[in-house]
Amino acid sequence: MRLLINGKPADLEATVLSDVMRHYDLLDQLVVAEIDGRIIDKADWETMPLAEEMRIELVHFVGGG
Repeated sequence: MRLLINGKPADLEATVLSDVMRHYDLLDQLVVAEIDGRIIDKADWETMPLAEEMRIELVHFVGGG
């Protein structure tokens, strides 16, 4: 499926948002996911269906000091 992830085209075998998170190894990370301008609750990742050309923004938080 062709998606736009963080502004870059990506061809992934994904049907739901959790597939994208798994692809980028982000399932266990502190991440905010937004699809077409809407923030998706982590509880909905397994059931959030994807469609061609969806715009997905992933914000991954890292600590440091």
